[in-house]
Amino acid sequence: MKPTAPLIDDRQRISAVSRPELRLPERPEDEVIMHLERDQFVSETSRPVSRATLSRRTIAALWALRVFVVLVSLMVAYTFIDQLH
Repeated sequence: MKPTAPLIDDRQRISAVSRPELRLPERPEDEVIMHLERDQFVSETSRPVSRATLSRRTIAALWALRVFVVLVSLMVAYTFIDQLH
């Protein structure tokens, strides 16, 4: 038995189906932000956030990742320039 394609009349039924697993959970501050004026929203979102407290192990892993990215970038740049000749 072959599945049939939805008919044009089925659009309303298809669009009415909600996908709650795809929606992000709502937070109380989202409701407040939704009702702010544009200048209030900009000033609220441009406020600096304090630094996260990370363990020494996490900081070392992030530095290792930075060094890795720089080394790989240098290797890619070298290979690209070498292939130009």
